[in-house]
Amino acid sequence: MTHRDWTDRFLADPSLLGVADTYGVELLHPRREGRSPRQLGAKGTSNLRWIVGAKLGFVLNHLGLVCAWDCDWASVSDQDFRPLIARFAEQMVVLVDSAWHGKTGDPINMKVCPRGTWNTRMLVETVLSMLTTVCHLKKVAHRQADYFRARMAFLLSFFNVAVQWHGLQPDDYGMVHLSIAEFSL
Repeated sequence: MTHRDWTDRFLADPSLLGVADTYGVELLHPRREGRSPRQLGAKGTSNLRWIVGAKLGFVLNHLGLVCAWDCDWASVSDQDFRPLIARFAEQMVVLVDSAWHGKTGDPINMKVCPRGTWNTRMLVETVLSMLTTVCHLKKVAHRQADYFRARMAFLLSFFNVAVQWHGLQPDDYGMVHLSIAEFSL
């Protein structure tokens, strides 16, 4: 936990175009909520279902590498992660879904994309699929917030390093295919 700040050097550089999203991490089954006085996490929604845990907000560059991230309890709105986007106001246009949009306070570089207009979801879903299946991100069992935050920092640093292990080689169409399957245990 003391070396968590070192992971910032593994974050990717921003690119002209990026995408942001949030991901719910379950710390406890919703039926077990409130049974312990030391419960970590809060009840909220993620992917249209109730969870007790946290939300991971992240910004990806055009290659699918993590440029910035933050986490908070599941009860927060996606709009609370807008400072991640504002950080890149002069460097990157960030595509988001409508949950990030608010009546006020939207960063100038945030572009809200209605469902089905941009194909950026495929990049986000690819990254989240790898984090879920290879790194077991969906359900974790931490009981202290600092250790949970440290796990997220090390996990996203690992992801950025592992994806680039053999280099990011584009195919004939200019697409980079991400994979960390060889690191699955």
